[in-house]
Amino acid sequence: MNLQARLLFLLAYCSATSWALIPHINPFKLQEVEYHGDDVGEPLILTPLLEQGRIKDARIAASVSLSGCAKDITSYAGYFTINKQYNSNLYFWFFPSTSDYKKDPVVLWLQGGPGGPSMYGLLMENGPFTVNKDLELELRNNSWTNSHSVIYIDSPVGTGFSFTENEKGYARNQSQVGSELYEALQQFFQLFPEIRKNDFFVTGESYAGKYVPALAYTIHKNNPDAQEKINLKGIAIGDGYIDPEHQVGYAEYLYQLGLVDKMSSNVIKYLEDKAATYISRGDYIKSKEVTDEAFNIIMEKTKVNIYNYLQQGNSVIGEDLMKEFLNKHIVRRAIHVGRTTFGSNKVYHYLSEDIPRSIAPWFVEVANNYRVLLYTGQLDIIVAYPLTLNFLKHVEFRDIQKYHKAQRKIWYVGRELAGYSKNAGNFTEVLVRNAGHMVPFDQPKWAENLITRFTRNKPF
Repeated sequence: MNLQARLLFLLAYCSATSWALIPHINPFKLQEVEYHGDDVGEPLILTPLLEQGRIKDARIAASVSLSGCAKDITSYAGYFTINKQYNSNLYFWFFPSTSDYKKDPVVLWLQGGPGGPSMYGLLMENGPFTVNKDLELELRNNSWTNSHSVIYIDSPVGTGFSFTENEKGYARNQSQVGSELYEALQQFFQLFPEIRKNDFFVTGESYAGKYVPALAYTIHKNNPDAQEKINLKGIAIGDGYIDPEHQVGYAEYLYQLGLVDKMSSNVIKYLEDKAATYISRGDYIKSKEVTDEAFNIIMEKTKVNIYNYLQQGNSVIGEDLMKEFLNKHIVRRAIHVGRTTFGSNKVYHYLSEDIPRSIAPWFVEVANNYRVLLYTGQLDIIVAYPLTLNFLKHVEFRDIQKYHKAQRKIWYVGRELAGYSKNAGNFTEVLVRNAGHMVPFDQPKWAENLITRFTRNKPF
């Protein structure tokens, strides 16, 4: 079959395939969740108190008081204004370490999306409690707060409870995302100055594969001249979408798994090559459209969950429970969000053109100066393990050549085979067994061990 005939065949195949159009490959539903219940007060904006030097008052105001199993868990929540012109505010919920608060590392957790709320990570992945089917809290045994102080920030503006009053307040690129998070962190460490000198790590998963390097790079560039420095030690990214051009290789992967036949694999490969061509031309909108088309075919032809291929459908487990819990009257009042609408599809809309763009140069700069952990769930499709390895073949940083030559090691947690790791200098890469896109959700015990080893600089 010559090239022209092949293209005609592929186009006819695509036209004949019936699938429900998927507007994006985001794991989260981005519809707004409004509140219409009883009075829950106003959103707690802490910035004015910080500007007046009223740190103690701000701490008291931000204190969270929950009932049930969470009544003895110390936490603080509220808003930092990061752009007064547009009244843009980032929402945070902070949990001090339950072990050694004054010495333990401080970890920032960022969800992906774009538009995925970090409240999901808190309630469904690695926070001190989770939400059950009765919309009540249950303590989590393997919380990252057992030995870290953890900050959850809904970022960028418009994500989760974070909000802006102007369309111009929504982020359009990673430079803006990094700068706004940096401003929020400066205010956070004003509020909690006693842990400013603790080791600090930026972590996250999925599309936060861009947010994490963006913030770390911003800290790195600002620290030399900053009056108050942030003690950045490293970054950890789970199933991270960092360099789209080199992380689109689903055709062969799905074929080798037996999830698609050769015909479907050829169609997906054709679309992947087309998307890569658009990226090389700088036509990011076209690239995104073609990539979405490829995912429509993948989901139609496999019927598996692209975030964990052992599951069906594509819903994120626990997302609806999280939203219902956070919309309860007593919860909204306790965590100081007032009537703020939860979530917005505008975050995704304004970052659409950013999705196919690479942040690899910033990742390289960070990897040359700090510790880096990349971990991937074995059962993920959306940012599958081979795609992360392909990304690593196309970047150059201080330890990468040593990494390529390093011996892979088996990682145990107790007697449990948790996965496989490779380390070279300040760089560590890990495959987590029996986990999908959200590693801490699928394997909370192993994920806690993973982050603790990394922040303490212990070998796997």
